[in-house]
Amino acid sequence: MSRVRGTAVRAAVAVLVSASVVTACTPRGTVPAGNAGPTRFEHQEIDWHGCKGGPQDTEGAELDEAGARCAELTVPLDYRRPDGRTIEVAVSRLPATDPAHRHGTLLYNPGGPGLPVRYLALYLRRAVPTLAARYDVVGMDPRFVGRSTPLDCHWPAVGIGSAGTDRGTFDRTVRLAEDLASRCAGQRSVLPHASTRNTARDMDVVRAALGERKISYLGSSYGTYLGQVYTQLFPERTDRVVLDSTLDADTYGPDLTRTLGPSVTRALRHWAAWAARRDGTYHLGPTTDRVMRTIGRLNRDVGRSPVALGTHTVDSSNLPQLLWNVTAGDSDEAYASYSADVAVLVRAAHGDTVRPTPTLDQVLTDLAGPDADGTFAVQTAVQCADRAAASRDPETYYRDIVEHRADDPVFGPLTRTVTPCTFWPTTPAEPPTDVHNGVPLLMVGATGDPATVYRGQLAAHRDLRNSRLVTLLGAYRHTVYAGLFAPRNACVDEAVDHYLATGVLPSHDTTCRN
Repeated sequence: MSRVRGTAVRAAVAVLVSASVVTACTPRGTVPAGNAGPTRFEHQEIDWHGCKGGPQDTEGAELDEAGARCAELTVPLDYRRPDGRTIEVAVSRLPATDPAHRHGTLLYNPGGPGLPVRYLALYLRRAVPTLAARYDVVGMDPRFVGRSTPLDCHWPAVGIGSAGTDRGTFDRTVRLAEDLASRCAGQRSVLPHASTRNTARDMDVVRAALGERKISYLGSSYGTYLGQVYTQLFPERTDRVVLDSTLDADTYGPDLTRTLGPSVTRALRHWAAWAARRDGTYHLGPTTDRVMRTIGRLNRDVGRSPVALGTHTVDSSNLPQLLWNVTAGDSDEAYASYSADVAVLVRAAHGDTVRPTPTLDQVLTDLAGPDADGTFAVQTAVQCADRAAASRDPETYYRDIVEHRADDPVFGPLTRTVTPCTFWPTTPAEPPTDVHNGVPLLMVGATGDPATVYRGQLAAHRDLRNSRLVTLLGAYRHTVYAGLFAPRNACVDEAVDHYLATGVLPSHDTTCRN
């Protein structure tokens, strides 16, 4: 799998640092000594350098080869106390390839939270040469992510997993969530400041330090929430903004996935129709309903008795995470890979001795390992800092799972169970961001998006009252622009490219065909 493809698949199933690391980082950007308050960060001098950090740093080497320069900027841990503790955010800048026609700087965030962007900015530049010609493309590792000042609670797991089939398996997720939350307790002074609001403020420090009066932005998935928060906090500092597969800001938080089971099931049914037409290859059923019944039997069989798959064990905790990979895209290539995975799982549940596909082997290995790079911990920290959990009582989650076992049997126990935020040692430092503004921007998305459901995109469209929406009809994919994480669509790409090139929004909402 390519890095981008691998990231998309692993995201679909998605250093306890001492306080001294956070408080005593050595600033790379030179902050003017005589200034107090936030202004001193905006006027810091950026110390650009090569991106390669050592002989094994292949990503840094690729950035250097592409002509990128990298830097670390100093920002306040808590913007309400700008003269207090500081941290660093790492950035890369890929200069416009046609400087004579350069329009400005575009900051990119492909999602997460907890996803490093410094390197992924290079994928955007490669995917859209016309954009790369007119913009300096900047990738910022959000606070506590990637090369920025780290936050790692040394979690032994990369997810909570599904609550499974009964009270005993649910209680296992409760114990794990509580244990993970407790491992972050030593970071109480840092956790409330991991919020998206502060990441948006960091973006604005980057903008100011670059000497840009306004900045353009492209965000997808979680990146659309970050973009909305930025437009709300800094409406006069945005230039051209594109949001790809937009989250409803009113629902973003630790319980975001709670109601996603039905939308993922609709995507699963779309795949089932594809697999049924190829029953001679995958043997999962000759009709959509038969394929869905195969999935139902697989879920029940594994719930009753875990099965061996190579060196791995598939049980009611991780099977829904494997089946969640249907959200990786609706192309023939993605569906063929997913069908091969399901066929292997079905055979294993029947008692056959089979080897996992490379995708299953990689995902099961990842799920069984520790949170080695801190991604899950940071993702959780951001969500817990943005909005408190809906309930601190585990019984609330168990009742919700039981209530929906009939209508959400496969994914409900995965999406509706507790999270570490249920037991988080801190509360948000600020209320959730209320996004309602008139910043002109372009939204693109698909009607069958299983992760940022279309009704949520429409809600965001209403809240962003000067937005225009380009809808890809009949597609079951998450993100639609430039082919970065899903198949390209020429109609969507043309709409985005035209807006980024001219700054002119469509006169009205439009649609594209899959």
